[in-house]
Amino acid sequence: MSILFEPVRLGELELANRIVMAPMTRSRADQHGVPTAEMVEYYRQRASAGLIVAEGTAPSASGLGYCRTPAIYSPAQIAAWKAVTDAVHAEGGLIVLQLMHVGRAASAHNKPAGAATVAPSALRARTQLFTDTAGMVDTDEPQALSPHDIEQVIEDYRQAALNARQAGFDGVELHCTSGYLPMQFMASGSNRREDQYGGSVENRVRFPQQVLAAMASAIGPGRVALRLCPGNPFNDIDDEDPLATAVALCKAAEPMGLAYVHIMRSPLAELDAFALAQRHCSNGLILNDGFDGESAQAALQAGQGDAVSFARHFIANPDLVERLRKGLPLARFDRKTLYSPGPEGYSDYPLAEAVAP
Repeated sequence: MSILFEPVRLGELELANRIVMAPMTRSRADQHGVPTAEMVEYYRQRASAGLIVAEGTAPSASGLGYCRTPAIYSPAQIAAWKAVTDAVHAEGGLIVLQLMHVGRAASAHNKPAGAATVAPSALRARTQLFTDTAGMVDTDEPQALSPHDIEQVIEDYRQAALNARQAGFDGVELHCTSGYLPMQFMASGSNRREDQYGGSVENRVRFPQQVLAAMASAIGPGRVALRLCPGNPFNDIDDEDPLATAVALCKAAEPMGLAYVHIMRSPLAELDAFALAQRHCSNGLILNDGFDGESAQAALQAGQGDAVSFARHFIANPDLVERLRKGLPLARFDRKTLYSPGPEGYSDYPLAEAVAP
């Protein structure tokens, strides 16, 4: 049997196989950040994955920034997510929630009234994002978080971890890449602070370190994880030494005994993110970016990680695990419907058996 289909334990998480569904923003929540019935079906269809990492979800109203993305701070949001986790568990699956505070990568058009856009420093991200009401717009000018504000954001994450468990999730994953709030603190280009959260690399990783510690204290470290992509420039992120930053975060997280580190291949040719994680993380490792079944199996056999996550292949192949097991061809997804509302290009992709000649 291929190592892909062997069980593995990551912290408190017992995966039936090593094929993980990566978190993917698909913009199918309602305007209040509440998961929809379409999301229940979408995740249910993919429950054969050893682990589903549900899409980036805001821990607070200020953490929202894109249109139709979910959150988990209100009773309605928690109840709607419970329908998702119940459906996945009924199929024998395992599911954790990725917590994603977008920080300055936001527009007020996509936030509830009164929700602030915040960041470590008052520096606007030089990028645009889509809104349903105004089309493409520049990101907001953010407010710099005060030390008291930072304490509140950390508390928001801690409560979000508790809310996730109340909603039936098996754990949480902290989104520490793609130019969102933790990475805004970590990167020298977006963090110009002169207090304990700025300056040295040890200070700049203090915020994600404290968030992880707070969530671990709330639900147990074996149900908490982080996602990292060293050198990712997305959302106008610039860091003077991404290797040193990633190493510092891994070293800060190492003593906590987290469930896993979800490590993405670095876009920098000179930076081997998988080797970095192997060297500095004794937690479980989930590898991500650009894998197919054959390369995933080879990476696991070579001891590079404990599991491999797939994003694009899970979009059009709800039965990806079965297709890889049987060597069946993989369907291609429709790029035009990645973020459009409704079931088209989301929960309507057929199983392999439905398209077999």
